[in-house]
Amino acid sequence: MTGICAVLALCAGISADAQEAGAPATERAKAFVIPITGEISAPNLYILRRGVKRAIEEKADVVLLDMNTPGGALDVTFEMLKVLEKFPGKTVTFVNDEAMSAGALISAGTDDIYFHPRGVIGAAAPVMAAGGEIDETMRAKIVSYLKARVRSISDGKGYRGEVVSAMIDRDMEFKIGEQLIKPKGELLSLTATEAMKKYGDPPTPLLGSGIAENVDDVLGILHGKGNTEVTRLEITWSEEIAKYLAMISPILMGLGMLALFIEFKTPGFGFFGIAGIVLLVVVFLGHHIAGLSGHEPLLVFLLGVVLIAAELLFFPGLVFPALAGVCLVLGSLVWAMLDVWPGEVPVISGNAIARPLANVLLALAIAVAGFFLLLRVLPKSGPFAGMVLDTAVGGEPIAGKPLDSISAGARPELIGKTGLAVTALYPSGQVEIEGARYEAHLPVGHADAGTAVRVVRVGEFSIVVEVLA
Repeated sequence: MTGICAVLALCAGISADAQEAGAPATERAKAFVIPITGEISAPNLYILRRGVKRAIEEKADVVLLDMNTPGGALDVTFEMLKVLEKFPGKTVTFVNDEAMSAGALISAGTDDIYFHPRGVIGAAAPVMAAGGEIDETMRAKIVSYLKARVRSISDGKGYRGEVVSAMIDRDMEFKIGEQLIKPKGELLSLTATEAMKKYGDPPTPLLGSGIAENVDDVLGILHGKGNTEVTRLEITWSEEIAKYLAMISPILMGLGMLALFIEFKTPGFGFFGIAGIVLLVVVFLGHHIAGLSGHEPLLVFLLGVVLIAAELLFFPGLVFPALAGVCLVLGSLVWAMLDVWPGEVPVISGNAIARPLANVLLALAIAVAGFFLLLRVLPKSGPFAGMVLDTAVGGEPIAGKPLDSISAGARPELIGKTGLAVTALYPSGQVEIEGARYEAHLPVGHADAGTAVRVVRVGEFSIVVEVLA
């Protein structure tokens, strides 16, 4: 007996030593809670997409939708269902008061549906954006399509496909055995208790997976109380603004491009440069909040701006830096609007790139239209005189000098020669050297017409000059 006790004590000691040595404990599950509130619209899609991407990056086990919505746009609903399909782990909906219409369809796309005791779900028939009835033929087509989609996402989930179909189609009679759940002529809606009622053999809940008071209780049911590491996607006031700004990104892009162009064509650095940078940064921020891009497109954009600035300020006429910069700027704007998922190799297809390209082209059109509008209202002299050739020439030329003798190009032998500014250099304009006109650029500061200048460098299309002391 004494020997047995000694052996047990020895085993107990070994077990205690193993625990003290750091024997691995059970890992806590990781859950990502994403709020889906208010009317289902583009901002909800942005929130869901950003949240699911973060959940994938952080290797979460569960994405839980904390839902309270009266419904909303059908096209956005389909996009949100596609986002949920991207998550490799478990998806759960907590109906925190209501998941009506589009909310019911989104809930049907998750693995489990839990309810607050006061929770309700249902009435998912399609209606017009203003709330009116759809034409009967079109309604029949939409209902048929919706029911097919519901069946595809509800396969193997008990009565879910039939339940949600009954929420969509008022002409459908829904029975389980001999028990009538919904007669024809009305849409199905369920309370939490009704969703948890069991039918059939073996008894199976009609729709719900459980009833809980809050999100923490749901996670306790799933993983055990206190055994979940929870990350809640918080929406700040700045993000609330940014997610709406993403919807007007072509306008912001167009205005930003226009402001930067004006800044590059006028002396110094001031309002237009700051405004252009701020507008384009807001574009990138909006798309980041929308869950489309990370920070990489913004870095590429800034590199493009640096190359363009280097061309204009230090290497005028070299062409390559500015061309590369423009390509990087436009490419970064397209990239910012691409839907790239963690761990996936981006597939550049016509469907994926069509909308980003259309937005960038629209932004360019806005910038060009704004530029020509400005030409009609800006003064023909002063700092804006150098924006384009016509404006510069239309400034104040030297008296008696003709304005139609512009030279075809610059020559290397001009380096070191002196001449006069025919138009103001802000920082670009025209100079006259030995009776011939040349496009010229003044890297630092500006000069009025009649200022003496010297050629310091020759480019393919223009020359670089400095003001004579």
